[in-house]
Amino acid sequence: MAENEQILDLRGLSCPMPIVKTKKAIDQIAGGAQLFIMATDPGAVADFQAWTKRTGHKLLLSEKVGNEFHFRIEKVAAKTEEA
Repeated sequence: MAENEQILDLRGLSCPMPIVKTKKAIDQIAGGAQLFIMATDPGAVADFQAWTKRTGHKLLLSEKVGNEFHFRIEKVAAKTEEA
């Protein structure tokens, strides 16, 4: 486990719950922190790719391990407007 990383166990959940729970979890962590996610829904691969692209968070890991899918997402801090 990386420093400043939280684990989110989404095994057994189907779409859209992995994304819903990930959004709730990422809203609770600081910018630069990471979530390590375990899921079993094959649709989560495409869902996390699309969601991170849309939200701007970084998808650092997306791999299949046995019957599970593992993801690591880094929260990108909100950009502030410069004067």
